[in-house]
Amino acid sequence: MNISGHILIIDDEAPLRKTLARILQQAGFEATTAENAEQGLAFLKTTNFDLIFTDLRMPGIQGLEALKLIHKNYPQIPVILFTAQPDVNSAVEALRYGASDYLLKPLKPESIIERVKSILSQQQKEKRKREIVLQIEALQSELKSMESGQAPADATEQPTLTAPDRFVKRGAIVLDLHTRRITVNEEVITLPPTSFDYLLVLARHAPDLVDYQTLVAEAQGYQAEMREAQELTKWHIHQLRQAFDKDAHKPTYLINVRGKGYRLVTD
Repeated sequence: MNISGHILIIDDEAPLRKTLARILQQAGFEATTAENAEQGLAFLKTTNFDLIFTDLRMPGIQGLEALKLIHKNYPQIPVILFTAQPDVNSAVEALRYGASDYLLKPLKPESIIERVKSILSQQQKEKRKREIVLQIEALQSELKSMESGQAPADATEQPTLTAPDRFVKRGAIVLDLHTRRITVNEEVITLPPTSFDYLLVLARHAPDLVDYQTLVAEAQGYQAEMREAQELTKWHIHQLRQAFDKDAHKPTYLINVRGKGYRLVTD
């Protein structure tokens, strides 16, 4: 798969902006730089980007505040935050507000390219899957109309049939990989992107235990130390329980195995 994309880099340090842009351009990506969040947000109003890098600490609008605004107005664009002063709380907060990853300075060129390719590759695959699903649904709808003697449905209408592998079902929980929504007992629930990925990992492993580090690695592609993985996972499990497992003291679906990880139980 030919992986390409237009990447926005937001950082108040000119040398880092230029270096990161050069690394990405040499790898075949298009890069635009902004010296602060205000300028970056202005670029977003006029230009389509596939991925955003932003520093966590900058003059003016800080990285986390920029992340909130980006996630609110452009939820489809993945955002990678980076910082020279890491701490677990800021990492958890960044992921809480929808960051796709959290990198530490100094940024290693090979790590940057690997992460960018991973994120954009996944985006392109999901986009292509959605296109294929819609094509299959349209053809199935047309075939059904032909067999029943009815006029084919307007191709512009939203198809109603489904294709294999679009849904992951575990008991009363159904994950729609196309719309990235979940249904619990026929109630549709929308989750933040990363929390959806955590639930998907748990669903694919269910009913087996998934340890903290595996959860972070499979949901976010991020290799974390045990303690950090536990903190990151805790937030997303909290988000999931807020959505459909209301009583944290008597969880119905998300079971914590203290000090090890979580299990999704649907029986």
